[in-house]
Amino acid sequence: MQHKIFFLLGLFGITSAFAQYPFGEEILNRIDMNMSSKNRKVVSKMVIHGRRGSRTIESQSWVEGTDKSFTEYLAPAREKGTKMLKLEDRLWIYSPSTDRTIQISGHMLRQSVMGSDLSYEDMLEDPKMTNDYEAVVIGEEEVDDRLCWIVELTAKHAEVAYHFRKMWVDQKRDIPIMQELIAKSGTLLKRMELKDVTLMGGRWYPKRFIFKDMLKSGKGTEFLVESIEFDVAIPGHLFTKAALR
Repeated sequence: MQHKIFFLLGLFGITSAFAQYPFGEEILNRIDMNMSSKNRKVVSKMVIHGRRGSRTIESQSWVEGTDKSFTEYLAPAREKGTKMLKLEDRLWIYSPSTDRTIQISGHMLRQSVMGSDLSYEDMLEDPKMTNDYEAVVIGEEEVDDRLCWIVELTAKHAEVAYHFRKMWVDQKRDIPIMQELIAKSGTLLKRMELKDVTLMGGRWYPKRFIFKDMLKSGKGTEFLVESIEFDVAIPGHLFTKAALR
């Protein structure tokens, strides 16, 4: 009888501990509210740290909701004038050197974007994780002096690029300051860190993203936000193939 009482008390303690955690879907909704917007314009730099040194690519992007984005590369001269258009699950690239527009599809989606640690498949990902993942909070831990919820995510459907994710979500600012992107086999594919979180436009938003392809050598790729404007007017013609040329 005494053993049963201790067992029930222990079970109650475990249940109570988990009851204190928020629901996974609730956390994802908070993240979406911070990271998503009706539209935005972003001026940024992508710093690619390769084995032989680093190089920087400058760009400006216009994003509408989760389905439309248009990016123009500004520097260096080799990349200047290259444009990228995303419409839902389709992606096109225009190259001024060849004066050609090609659609990126199939196995090409897994290729690196300009030698970075990001793939074209990453570019197509829906930023609203509630659309693609089931989430469970499994604990809490401190990362970069911020108390975080540890959240495990499992894909809802096979089309998602990463079957599992593990996130450390800042409890106060609702930002996933670290993520591990994991294959269905359990292999760790990529790690992502969000740094320099700042209050911008009434929301917390990171000014520096660090991506590391764990299957590649090198020190990863940094994405630096130079400026960002939320809920700005964007001309509709930008989100057409004609705008690429």
